[in-house]
Amino acid sequence: MEAPLPEGCITMTTPLPEGTCDCHVHIVGSLTDYPMLADRHYTPGPASVDDLRAHMGAVGATRAVIVQPSIYGSDNRCMLDAMARMNGAARGVAVVERDIDDEALSTLHEQGVRGLRINLESVGASDPHAIGQALQHWGARIAPLGWHIQIYSGLDAMAAAAANLPPLDVPIVLDHFAMIPASTSPDDPRAKAIIALVASGRAYVKLSASYRVDTDSRHADGVRKLAHAFADANDARILWASDWPHTNREPGRRATEVSAYRQIGAARLSEEVRDWFSDGHVLQALLVANPARLYGFE
Repeated sequence: MEAPLPEGCITMTTPLPEGTCDCHVHIVGSLTDYPMLADRHYTPGPASVDDLRAHMGAVGATRAVIVQPSIYGSDNRCMLDAMARMNGAARGVAVVERDIDDEALSTLHEQGVRGLRINLESVGASDPHAIGQALQHWGARIAPLGWHIQIYSGLDAMAAAAANLPPLDVPIVLDHFAMIPASTSPDDPRAKAIIALVASGRAYVKLSASYRVDTDSRHADGVRKLAHAFADANDARILWASDWPHTNREPGRRATEVSAYRQIGAARLSEEVRDWFSDGHVLQALLVANPARLYGFE
């Protein structure tokens, strides 16, 4: 039943800067200890804290942000337990129910959570007004904690929302290049709306999981251009992440059958970052300074 983790434990010839943070990883526990949602869309194999430490050692990261995966819904126990084992080297991004009370949010903060993940599909991705209302609701709830709202959304939904985004008391964080396909020109009106949002300082963007925006591996130059467009817009609002352990739903697999992880090696991740940027100032901001500020690392 278990799918193997990506091999990816190749030591880099050129290490990333000291204090590098991998801003988007997942932990997957045993089904016995951490049951998955019955109506999940896919089933990944185990990815433990020890596996995460091996991954971090391979890519040269000393900090990580553990993001609640969809398979657990709003049951954050696996993420919280993993953070506790990381001894201060990890922060978390949680998924919660709308009726959660302030005390429970404060408890999550004490446990290391620094953000809230929202699936725009669940609030009406085709309705910018509904998206704006959801962001306002959660922004007001989490502002006293100094958290952010992390958004995983398709390009069209987020571009529509960006054009009419209401004032928010918290920053938003856009997953995986804001899901702008690598074949898309930075001059595309939708891409320009997202880039302008980052330029304004209201949003961060994760330069992560290039394989999700370059699905056929033919647009590496497009990925590089997007990375540069975001950095040129506001290099204080870019983050890097691996998306480890690279979840995937294999074609032909039922949702409850284990799908193997994508095989994305540590060397590829390191080379990709250095292919995007050679400027030491930008790399320091991307890998160290920006995540330290956003996630509250000392």
